Amino acid sequence: MVLVTRADLNLSKGKLAAQCGHAVSECVLKANSREPELLSRYLTGGARKIVVAAPHLESLRRIYGEAAESGLIAHMVKDAGHTEIPAGTVTVVGIGPGPRGPIDSITSSLPLVK
Repeated sequence: MVLVTRADLNLSKGKLAAQCGHAVSECVLKANSREPELLSRYLTGGARKIVVAAPHLESLRRIYGEAAESGLIAHMVKDAGHTEIPAGTVTVVGIGPGPRGPIDSITSSLPLVK
């Protein structure tokens, strides 16, 4: 699973972690519904997660579109607006669980979050 965050939001570490948590839980729920065997392999194989950064909203939307077009499990997180950012702000896209090759073809050029 790859979690693509928005670098331009400059979220606190805690807020970023919470948004990534939303992405993971929604992707797992989708995988459980659409591809339960894939989810089982993912969970028993270490449940790898990588967090990368996209520069801005437009690139995050493009990445989400590519993932959806490829048939990958994907979820776009929109914040509820209770803390740091306005309601409806798109913060993270989760992609996976799924095959490494197709996910990497969409996300491998993005830098890791540090």
